[in-house]
Amino acid sequence: MDVKTVARWVAEEDRTPHPRHRWAASDALGVDEGMLWPDAIRKNVKTGPDREIAAVYPYRSACPKSVWRRLIGEASKELTFAGYTNYFLWLEIPNLRTVLRRKAEGGCRVRFLVGDPESDVTRHREQLESVPLTVSTRIKITLDELSKVADVPGIEARYGDDHIAMSVFVFDDEMLVTPHLAHLVGHDSPMLHIQRQQDDGLYDRFAYHVTELWNGGRAIAEFTPQ
Repeated sequence: MDVKTVARWVAEEDRTPHPRHRWAASDALGVDEGMLWPDAIRKNVKTGPDREIAAVYPYRSACPKSVWRRLIGEASKELTFAGYTNYFLWLEIPNLRTVLRRKAEGGCRVRFLVGDPESDVTRHREQLESVPLTVSTRIKITLDELSKVADVPGIEARYGDDHIAMSVFVFDDEMLVTPHLAHLVGHDSPMLHIQRQQDDGLYDRFAYHVTELWNGGRAIAEFTPQ
């Protein structure tokens, strides 16, 4: 965005930028969108069952990194990363291993559910995506990162195949959910930011989904008690 565009935002108090410009500005400044344009948030206040939807992004990559940092930083009870590879986390969250270690040592339960790099499901997904950085390679990068905190009580990891079409990331009473579209990689798929507001709402339904996947997950050697 250019200087003249930003100047118009400042000069015209009732002018609300396009959502993608608001997201970009929020990410650049490291603050939530609501701090810069509270009216834009108020206009979207919901009172029905969909009030648990805090934000919607047409692409996962459109979600400001500040949102991820806030959700991880504020979680005190649960951090669950049920993405098939979880690869992007190590690129976008500075010192993630240190953060996870500190969270676990403070009593937060940290769980990773990842795909099995050797499974048929993974091989089929690689054929669909057909990208140089393969699914199995991305999973192995996550496993390598996790191996360095495998000795920390409170950090757990399991293999699973059934979440190949949808990633769910849980941060206490908030979550980010990405349904994967066709052959697209995760960052090109849409994402929902959900906040728990009611019993048996969207949050609880997705939380049930994650619990079932976790309970059906397979052990990873480094995270199996000896």
